[in-house]
Amino acid sequence: MSLAIQTVSTVQPDSPILQRWQDQIRTARAEEKTLVITGAGSKSFYGLPIEGEALDTRDYRGIIDYEPTELVMTARCGTPLSEIEATLAASGQMLAFEPPRFGGTPTIGGVVAAGLSGPRRMAAGAVRDFVLGVRLMTGTGDLMRFGGQVMKNVAGYDVSRMLTGSLGCFGVVAEVSLKVVPTLHQETTLQFDVTEREALANLNRWAGQPLPISGSLWLDGKLSVRLSGAEPAVAAARRKLGGEALVDNSVAEALWAGVRDQSHSFFAEDSSALIRLSLPDTSAPIPRSEQQLIEWGGAQRWYRADVSQLQQFCDLATNAGGHATLFRAPKGHRTNKAFTPLSKPLLRIHRALKQSFDPAGVFNRGRMYPEF
Repeated sequence: MSLAIQTVSTVQPDSPILQRWQDQIRTARAEEKTLVITGAGSKSFYGLPIEGEALDTRDYRGIIDYEPTELVMTARCGTPLSEIEATLAASGQMLAFEPPRFGGTPTIGGVVAAGLSGPRRMAAGAVRDFVLGVRLMTGTGDLMRFGGQVMKNVAGYDVSRMLTGSLGCFGVVAEVSLKVVPTLHQETTLQFDVTEREALANLNRWAGQPLPISGSLWLDGKLSVRLSGAEPAVAAARRKLGGEALVDNSVAEALWAGVRDQSHSFFAEDSSALIRLSLPDTSAPIPRSEQQLIEWGGAQRWYRADVSQLQQFCDLATNAGGHATLFRAPKGHRTNKAFTPLSKPLLRIHRALKQSFDPAGVFNRGRMYPEF
């Protein structure tokens, strides 16, 4: 696997905070201790439970560079997502992947490390598609730079993308440069009373047409479709699709925020597990009796089920060409499996990456897989 190592540069820490991290990492390595990279903790439920000394990223905060005309922002990892979004909104811009908050106050470092996207992901792309470059502090205490701060600079692109969604297993993403986009000025939400099969058929048919669909949701026999863009395009799509429009924008905004942040009643914590299936969007309906919520044009399907049924969902996802995740375990349940096991070739690659960036296993040991 190519890591584009020829594009990496090692730099000296230019902040007392980074120097403190460097000392903490090297001490932990020498003493064979584990460090848990900690931000706001809004996604601490995601992945396997881990223990160790905290390396708190929240003090290393602030927007380093932002030029609205260039559509790029660079920020330190501890910068609150709310601060970044407020700064972008003042210039009529946004993060296209609609990062979730889960009722907390996430940092931009946590957003990148988790790699989770909201409803707009089906149209705009995932977090990794907007990461232009990072500064990474490795498990040896070295500070390395990958990528750049302009959209035309693709140097080190593979490494920057690889770090996105790695849950801190390879190091601390100290700084990140992100592509941003203009805010979409017109939005409306349409709703249709349809079965799961009808919903998936409609979404697959609409996906092949030039429609400004920026979000989809099927739950309990109702399909909601969000249209975003220029007013003429949204109006034309609304006439073409029909359906019942949610006239009250505040209701529509609450609906999509509830799905993005999992504050919707479907996601309420109880004795069941929250299982996510990532599938090709053309996958057929999966006959299950458990309550289900479908997003991303059929590509993301959520189930509330007993945690003992996780393997069944893993098998179903694999047979459909996708994978399953135990996204949130029931309260009090300690699990040793959250993600679909890696194939032997992929496991070798992940181990090689861990060896390259964190050879002593200092960071977030076991957060993704027990093997590393």
